[in-house]
Amino acid sequence: MKKKVVVYAISKNEEQFVDRWFESVKEADEIYVLDTGSEDQTVKKLKEKGVFVTVKEIVPWRFDTARNLALELVPEDTDICISMDLDEVILKGWREKLEQIWKDDTTRLAYNYNWRLDENNVPLVNFYIEKIHSRKNYKWTHPVHEVLTYTGSGKENIITTNDITVNHYPDGNKSRSNYLPLLELSILEDPHDDRNMHYLGREYMYYGKWEQAIKTLHRHLALSTATWKDERCASMRFISRCYRELGYIEEAKMWLEKARIEAPYLRDPYLESAILSYQLKEWNQVIQYILEALKIKSHQKTYINEPFSWNETPYDLLSIAYFNIGEYDLSLFYCQKALKINPLDTRLQQNLKDIQKKVND
Repeated sequence: MKKKVVVYAISKNEEQFVDRWFESVKEADEIYVLDTGSEDQTVKKLKEKGVFVTVKEIVPWRFDTARNLALELVPEDTDICISMDLDEVILKGWREKLEQIWKDDTTRLAYNYNWRLDENNVPLVNFYIEKIHSRKNYKWTHPVHEVLTYTGSGKENIITTNDITVNHYPDGNKSRSNYLPLLELSILEDPHDDRNMHYLGREYMYYGKWEQAIKTLHRHLALSTATWKDERCASMRFISRCYRELGYIEEAKMWLEKARIEAPYLRDPYLESAILSYQLKEWNQVIQYILEALKIKSHQKTYINEPFSWNETPYDLLSIAYFNIGEYDLSLFYCQKALKINPLDTRLQQNLKDIQKKVND
């Protein structure tokens, strides 16, 4: 039997994305948007395309409140709901694949999400996301970094697919100034939520609040529910960054060692260790950490992964380190590998010329 599929979203001042977004979601039976106060042409453009738009200002602002109000717009007889922000694109052919994948007892779908892509549309950060769900027994929770929470009495049945992909193309000029106070509010509401405790510590780090970040990330690591090693490793890496900024180098090194022990299967703690060694001009250490990182071939499907662990950075650092210890042939080899990944980088191009001069002398 054919399923009724509905896309729902929240929006504010996103007219630049409307055309692209609508083209990607128009295979849905119906589309609903809760606009929270656009001052541009977002609402007008959506309505012209036949989207059902409701305008409501949310005061005080919370992402979970807005998304729950958007979900309330979706008709009760809907079989499958898709939460899709306007800066996202779901790749063509998704409707047919979704109907093939979705079973009568399915409650939610985990699918491929490219959170960050480079200028050539190559994914840099990729993981599964679960914003396709049944109409009943779900609500959004947390004021920011909101998550879809199952409220049913029966068993939640999540299936996973790589056949449906959503790409994220965020507006780099959009302010995230409300994230910090909303994260602080989230932790006040639920001080035992390990995910948002980690996010709050990270946000303090982004704002240069080094001591608050360290304290909060320690709180994350101390939570009994903070068992996901990838995220624990990230908290340790972030503590190291904060100590480095405060000038406590030995503490920074110690926390990177903890991070490597916590998740030795990830490249990220090795790359961060190499970056710190690079800053300290400890060239042999740079080489050691990068060579260990390159032994890891599996790119974990998680938001925690750092783009610098999988782009040209490892080869670039190796090239610089080998150059500084006089191993010019190896320096040339790794510079060429870095340029193969990022051929338009002018600094790498100049490095190549400088290395070739040394090799030819």
